[in-house]
Amino acid sequence: MPAALLESPSALPSDLIPLETSAAPRKARLWMPRRVVFTPAALEESWGQRIHARVAALGLPIEELAANRLTGLRGDDTRSTYQLAKSTLAVVTAPPSAMKLQPIPPSADWQFHLAEGCPAHCQYCYLAGSLSGPPVVRVFANLPQILANNARYAPGGGPVQTFEASCYTDPLGIEHLTGSLAECIRWFGAQGTAYLRWVSKFDAVDPLLDLPHNGHTRCRASVNAAPVSRRYEGGVASVADRLVALRKLALPRKRGGGNYPVGIVLAPIMPIPDWQAHYGRLLDDIEGALDFSCDLTFELITHRFTPGSRDTLLDWYPNTTLDLDPASREVKRNKFGGEKYVYPKVAMKELRTFFEQEIARRFPAARILYFT
Repeated sequence: MPAALLESPSALPSDLIPLETSAAPRKARLWMPRRVVFTPAALEESWGQRIHARVAALGLPIEELAANRLTGLRGDDTRSTYQLAKSTLAVVTAPPSAMKLQPIPPSADWQFHLAEGCPAHCQYCYLAGSLSGPPVVRVFANLPQILANNARYAPGGGPVQTFEASCYTDPLGIEHLTGSLAECIRWFGAQGTAYLRWVSKFDAVDPLLDLPHNGHTRCRASVNAAPVSRRYEGGVASVADRLVALRKLALPRKRGGGNYPVGIVLAPIMPIPDWQAHYGRLLDDIEGALDFSCDLTFELITHRFTPGSRDTLLDWYPNTTLDLDPASREVKRNKFGGEKYVYPKVAMKELRTFFEQEIARRFPAARILYFT
């Protein structure tokens, strides 16, 4: 997309993309990997054995490796490597370095990981460039150790601490294989000052509705305008189905719901042609799904990429039409010297003003946690 268009989103021609409803159905199937491998260390863990039993009950092929090193994840070229890795579930143990939690503002106080890698196929994937090697889904079998370690960061009687579980994976997308998300919800529900946060593009929430979360878990749906979701998100539930799932999670128990605090993650926001109409339609759909009083938050994240993620995404999706042109962006540097490409300031201001006003009008009781 030319830089001139991005500098003034309101000037984008409205006839380039027909107005689409974000409620178009696209039923997602549960992800069933073609290959499931367990390392010896994972099989020594009680939670690893439970994952093994779940996978076996689904009739999936299981390989028990002779060593704790993953092999056979590379194909003859980039495309075949991607396909092979994306169809593989590896059950491993989290390394000792994972027990030193890192802050992750503005999303949460701390990030911790149930897994690394995601079964979805999003052409803007935030994990591209963040995780090294082929994009295999690695699930951690030492979950009890991971949760016990979290307790060190939220001691009883101290201030409330929030923990993000979705930085490197979509935990709901693999929940039928692992059960790890439900276990985390139970664990956080029994803590005094520790609160869980997770986000998903999947919709299989029914097993989570009756869990004793005690209000300590905020469940969020990642959604986008119809042109973005349809073109750039693969292997996930439709936006309409995600909103149905979020409604179930937010509804009171007496109405068959989970009575969870919930949230909407609008990401990645893009000033596509006629963006106000498309995102307005999305906000209308959210309002229709959450037409009752609930604890609701919004997180607003514009599209951005790094030089490394751009190269990886173009390797994975060489025919993408996603705007990855650095010339249309401004460079933003972090304190470590890293660079990312973000929208120009004029575009960012117009996007922020639109979403803050439209959300306040439709959801006066909701909180916008951040815009970035």
